[in-house]
Amino acid sequence: MDRTGIERARSVLNRIVPYCAPLLFWGALWVAAYRAIGKDLLFASPAQVARQIAEIAVRPDAWRAIGLSILRMLAAFTIGVTGGCLIAAATSASRWADILLRPALTAVRSTPVASFIILALVWLRGAVAPVLASSLIVLPIVWANVTEGVSSADKDLLEMARVFRFGRWRTIRHVILPSLRGTFVAACNASIGLCWKAMIAAEVLSVPRDAMGTQLYNAKVYLRTDSLFAWTLLIILLSAALERLFLRLTRRFAPEAGRG
Repeated sequence: MDRTGIERARSVLNRIVPYCAPLLFWGALWVAAYRAIGKDLLFASPAQVARQIAEIAVRPDAWRAIGLSILRMLAAFTIGVTGGCLIAAATSASRWADILLRPALTAVRSTPVASFIILALVWLRGAVAPVLASSLIVLPIVWANVTEGVSSADKDLLEMARVFRFGRWRTIRHVILPSLRGTFVAACNASIGLCWKAMIAAEVLSVPRDAMGTQLYNAKVYLRTDSLFAWTLLIILLSAALERLFLRLTRRFAPEAGRG
């Protein structure tokens, strides 16, 4: 093999090894833990989980559960982001709005996810409760970041806008919005993963008809450890895929935040 071929092979290995090494390490650890425990009821093997994922892949009800869970998460994320932006606009524009709403938003931010889920179950039916609970996780994060972005707007630019009589809407468009772009995207990046986790937790407690959380609950009830591991792995992989997709999309909107 000539020098060019060696360099090309080395380049390919440098790209592959960082991905393969963790998989091999954790796969070996998984197998070792399975053999050490030695009870399928308590711990499933990689082979059992792989077979279970293959079974899930051909079940229409499983695909329906996955699709509806993703749709619920997107709905909750949209509601949370929209609500956070609207409240941030109100608290930034009005001192009284800030005085009245800030304590409530701080309380929402400090409240455990389980409390939101239980309250949502009291107020709403099972399929809607996870959406409300998850949106309440996103809302205060977006509010805090958007408020910070508005308050950190360049004072010189604001003064220039005032001198040239831009007016409120032109000032918002040309000064405020560019200044909060980075913090807004960072808030969305930080909250999308939390929204997904809260959604699954809410589904486990509310047990809607078609949901990934319901599949987890059923696996626990029927002592299907292989199914429990398989659905957990699918949830983790979907979470990583959704976050990665969102990061790629946000790089076009705010490159400096998308890299964060």
